[in-house]
Amino acid sequence: MTARDMPATPASASESQPSAPELILGSASPRRLELLAQIGIVPARILPAEIDEAPRRQEDPRDYVRRIAREKAEVLARQADGPILCADTAVVAGRRILGKPADAAEARQFLQLLSGRRHRVLTAVALLHDGRLRERLVATTLRFRPLTAAQIDAYLDSGEWRGKAGGYAIQGRAGAFAIWLQGSYSAVVGLPLAETAALLAAIGIREQTP
Repeated sequence: MTARDMPATPASASESQPSAPELILGSASPRRLELLAQIGIVPARILPAEIDEAPRRQEDPRDYVRRIAREKAEVLARQADGPILCADTAVVAGRRILGKPADAAEARQFLQLLSGRRHRVLTAVALLHDGRLRERLVATTLRFRPLTAAQIDAYLDSGEWRGKAGGYAIQGRAGAFAIWLQGSYSAVVGLPLAETAALLAAIGIREQTP
């Protein structure tokens, strides 16, 4: 049998399908890394973005989180090649954006403001790949129970408020504060999983199997 007569060898699945692009996570948040792991996504690199996250004067909260997520991705695109996933989360009381408190005194002000009332958590996700920006915005509404001064003191003493939008972490002790939630729990933690998975699937990044 000549080489011309020999049957072709079927290509393996790995040879017949292009490999998925390697994801860059533009965040230092361990919570976002853990959330991605829940849907089987492991970033190839973690590259936090350093930008000015101060809201602009009279900026709409939805526009604010979209802008911050987008600017993070755009900054990192000048430093690295590959798909870049960034997100931004803000707690909003009325139209007031509650970012990460600078100190315990500001965290106390935030918790006093949120005590016994509804507020929104907005999380924007930006995926930049091959010059195309894909975005999602998820809004979740929560209601906190009325908080006593002792409860706020105990929470501040725990240190859990540090580095958290609105001065609290829903996945931690502050989970006992929320008596009602409508929307995406994972978005409140920092990354809406359903929406993020859909964005990643659109560029060929899906759950990774051993």
